[in-house]
Amino acid sequence: MITIELQTIDAIEDVARQIISATKGKNITCFYGTMGAGKTTLIRAICKVLGVADMVTSPTFALVNEYTSANGTPIYHFDFYRIKRIDEVYDFGYEEYFYNPDALCLVEWPELIEQILPIDGVTNIHINVNTDGSRTLQISA
Repeated sequence: MITIELQTIDAIEDVARQIISATKGKNITCFYGTMGAGKTTLIRAICKVLGVADMVTSPTFALVNEYTSANGTPIYHFDFYRIKRIDEVYDFGYEEYFYNPDALCLVEWPELIEQILPIDGVTNIHINVNTDGSRTLQISA
């Protein structure tokens, strides 16, 4: 397990670089945290560091947004907050995303779909909001 402290938003791109380094070889990164913990903000920083030119926003209603990194890697940003039934995930063909070793999947609210996540290739990041507003990230593979 790796622990990273994010003291201020100014350091988020440095933290994004550390996450990218820590998740090498894994194509799915799951972001756990309460509402407002900074999951989307962190994913936005990761995409910026990877050279995504598009605007990165939460795909709350679409379930998935697609981006492309500077080197051409497809990046899929999922937000499962509004999932009511796991069938909704089956219906949009999650396998094409999660089982594509050439793509990067960044997943918000993974606790709602954990039973369909692959056994291998997944990194979990737990974001804890501290009383001073800083964040503690715990990364495990």
